[in-house]
Amino acid sequence: MVYLALFLAVMSLAIWVYALFDVISADAGSTRLLSKPVWVVIVLFLPKFGGLLWFTLGRPPRESLVTTRSPATTSPFPEYDHPNRARGATPEDDEEFLRRCRERAEAQRRRARELQEREEQERRERQDREQDEDGLDAG
Repeated sequence: MVYLALFLAVMSLAIWVYALFDVISADAGSTRLLSKPVWVVIVLFLPKFGGLLWFTLGRPPRESLVTTRSPATTSPFPEYDHPNRARGATPEDDEEFLRRCRERAEAQRRRARELQEREEQERRERQDREQDEDGLDAG
């Protein structure tokens, strides 16, 4: 009898943890009946029944969980395929973004060149001072 109680307790914990992770990883727009944060609270605070409620009432339909793609539409960069990714609405928006990126890159290159020139000038001045000091010490 003790083994049965232990088994049921472990299974209850496993279902609860799985349900909690499933709720957290589910897409917010595809949950049923309630919003995703409400489901997280239900599963978190009702460990025995929250997971079962999630699996029966709140979990997204199976077809939205498994997305099958044909090889022709598979993107080489799947991280860009998520639905909430910011995109330019028009080609002009993209051009504006690229122009600003180029301007920032040029400004960074210009600052790097100025810093490099300044460091080079300081190095030359330090060498000149060291040579002058060496000349005064020798003379």
